[in-house]
Amino acid sequence: MLLKDKVAMVTGGAKGMGRGIALRFAEEGAGLALCDLDLEGAQSVAGEIESLGGRALALRTDITKSAEVAAAVAAALEEFGTIDILINNAGGVPGTHASGATGTFDEAEWDRILAINLKGPWLVTEAVLPTMKERRSGKIVFVSSMGAVSPVVSVLHYHAAKAGVLGLALNLAFELAPFNICVNSIVPGPVETPFWDSLMPAGPERDAFFAAVSKHEVPLGRMGTPKDIAEAALFFSSELSDFVTGQTLCVAGGQPMLSQQATFNIEGYLRERGLL
Repeated sequence: MLLKDKVAMVTGGAKGMGRGIALRFAEEGAGLALCDLDLEGAQSVAGEIESLGGRALALRTDITKSAEVAAAVAAALEEFGTIDILINNAGGVPGTHASGATGTFDEAEWDRILAINLKGPWLVTEAVLPTMKERRSGKIVFVSSMGAVSPVVSVLHYHAAKAGVLGLALNLAFELAPFNICVNSIVPGPVETPFWDSLMPAGPERDAFFAAVSKHEVPLGRMGTPKDIAEAALFFSSELSDFVTGQTLCVAGGQPMLSQQATFNIEGYLRERGLL
């Protein structure tokens, strides 16, 4: 029970990696505050946790709005009394329809995607920090993207925001170390989650794409799963990493080992099939 008596707030907790992290943390004894725009989905995950004997609170939260973030943090503190762990997982490219290269989006779209993926995590962190500083203890984990450090398709606004997340995490790690608050980042490789729904509909075409990516892009030869990310998040959130801060962990099946020239041309694959 690595997280016994701990409380974790997970943004984007209704599905995908957020759901996987929440369920794994519940197994290790944590109480969960699940923040998501999809309240019904968050409630469903909370129900799963409660059926396992755990405690969970579902909170409808738009992380790009400071008032909603403040309300969610206040509700979590009222329910649990503290927040020991923050997983900044919420993000994505909803509504982009695979656009993201130069000339394919306007200033409003740039602002929207950066708000979801960079401003939001900053707002949630700022809201949680007073509690962690008062207790002089805490774990904060940011979920970035392989596209932030090794892009294989042009999604400028999303990748720029996720690169910003890494910079945010590093600066916070330096600033918060005197408070015994550890801040680290996870860089997922290709992980099979509902994230892909905004880019490619589920079906045989996507299955073939995942198979091609697994074969040509990932040395371990498979797509990642939410459980893979959850295990890394558990390490960063537990006492196992009490002397670890300011670190970035790629959870990508060895993907960064490949040179840019050797990688599978994901963008070309999508363009050939009319998906970009």
